[in-house]
Parts: sequence; C-alpha cells; structure tokens
Amino acid sequence: MADNNSKQRIIAIAAVIIVALLAGNAYLLFNKMKTGNEITELNSNLEEQEKLKAELEKQYYESLSELEEMKTNNEDLNKMIEEQQAELKDQKDRISRLLGDSGKLKAARQEMANMQTQLEGYVAQVTQLKEENAQLADANNQLAGERDKLQTDITSLNEEYQTTKATLVNEKEELTEKNANLSKTVTRASVVKVTNVDVEGLRLKNNGKAKDTDRADKVDQLKVCFNTTENNIVKPGKEQFYVRVVSPTGETLAIEEMGSGIMSSSNTNEQIRYTKVKEYDYSNDETELCFLWEPKTAFAEGTYNVEVYNKGYMAGTGSFTFK
Repeated sequence: MADNNSKQRIIAIAAVIIVALLAGNAYLLFNKMKTGNEITELNSNLEEQEKLKAELEKQYYESLSELEEMKTNNEDLNKMIEEQQAELKDQKDRISRLLGDSGKLKAARQEMANMQTQLEGYVAQVTQLKEENAQLADANNQLAGERDKLQTDITSLNEEYQTTKATLVNEKEELTEKNANLSKTVTRASVVKVTNVDVEGLRLKNNGKAKDTDRADKVDQLKVCFNTTENNIVKPGKEQFYVRVVSPTGETLAIEEMGSGIMSSSNTNEQIRYTKVKEYDYSNDETELCFLWEPKTAFAEGTYNVEVYNKGYMAGTGSFTFK
C-alpha cells in the first residue's frame, strides 16, 4: 500500500515536471517564432529601406538631369531651374532622414511621390516659360524685321527727300535767279530816261543876281538841268534822280551837308558817290528839272562829266567845260 502511494506520488511529480517542461518548451517555441517574425520583418524593412534609398537616388539624379537639360541661354530661366534643383535637394535630404527610421518608411514613400509630383510641376512650369520665351523671341524677331524694314523705308524716304529737296532748291535758285533777272529787266524798263543834261556856271553879282560864266575862277554856283522823258511802264509817283558831277581829275563833287551821298549801282552793286539827288512827282511827262549847287569852293579848269541815275541805272549823261 505504501509502495503504491510512493509510486503514485512519483507519477504525480513526474506529471508536474512534464507539464512544466511542455509549458517551457511551448513558451520557448512561441518566443522563437516571435523573434523569427521580428527578424523577418526587420529584414524586410531593411530591404525596403535599401530599395527606397536606391529609388530616391535614382529619382533625384534623374530629376536633376531632366531639369539641367531644360536650361537655355536665358539667364532668368536658368536661375529658376537652379532654384528648383536646390528645392529638390532639400526634399531629398528630408526623405533621406525619414528613410533612416524604419518606422517612417510609409512617410518616406509619400514624400518620394510628392517629389515626383513636384518635379512634374517644375517641368511643366519650365516648359511653359520656354514656350512663352520662344513666342517672345519670335515676336522680337518679327519686330526686329519690321524695324529693319521701317529703317530701310526711312532711309529710302530720306534719300528721296534729300533728292527732292536738292531739286527744289535748284529750282528755287533758278526761279530766284529768273525772278531777279526779270525784276532787273522790269526795273531797267521802268527807268525814266533824261535828255538835255546841261550845266551852267553862275557868278553871283553884288546885287544878288546871277550871271552865266565859263571862267572857273568866277563860278560861284552850278545850275544843273535835265529833261525827263515819257515812260508809260512807270506808275505815276515820286521818282528820284541822282546827279553825279565828276571833276576833270575824276573826282565826284560831293559835300554831305549839301545833299551828297552814296547810291548802289543796280548793274554791279557798286557803291557810287553822287553830288545831289533831285526828287520829282513823275506823271509820265516830259519836264525840265533843275537845281543849284553851291559848294563855296573854287572850281578847277577843264571838262566835267555829268551822270544822272534813276533806280540805280544810268538815265542820261552830259558834260561842260570851264576855262
């Protein structure tokens, strides 16, 4: 009986030990399976990290290359592309930091998707700007062509203007010359000719009366007379006759205080000194005009010439002699 109790006690103890061993094995088996799963998951995460890192590097450098190829000789556009490349670099660094934490792989994938979307936006923006720049370049080329054509037209018009101007100037000069010649012709035709140009020497007596004399040392006054002639071309009005008395030595008798002066020859524009001017209200008639000239100086012996001018032209001549 005692032996049966010992045997049963041993069996009970053995059963407890077996149960305990089974429980321990089960626990060890569970932990081993759990650790295996964790190792598997860890390995999977590590593989995903490496894969994502490789994809990130590829995506980043392909993005840089794509943007780099879009550069042109436009400084503003290139500057914008460089700014976009710098923004991609910042985003790549953020994703790299996320990939360093196995628990943030999902966020890293999302950021990589965002970076691709951002790149597409950059490319679209650059493409639009390039198209706009191309349109502007075409417009500028068109404007440059129009400007060059306009400049050519302006040059051509200016040449035509200069040619026309030169022609008009020549025509004007010719017309001016013709008008001047015509004016001279008309003026010459309107000269009132004079005849019977005569000069007498007068000696004043004590009683105040004058007596003719041809003795040079006796002459006190000169009486100059001439006759106007008819000229129907001339309109009635004031006419001036410039009388020039030239001495035997060739000098013009002239004293400014007695009405002498200087006139201009219409033929040569030469300045001619005259002795006296006689003004007359001409009416296309024949009239004798006379004036006295008393220089209060002695006259020389010899022959004197007399010239009468009207409108700057010679109208008549005469002469006289003192002994």
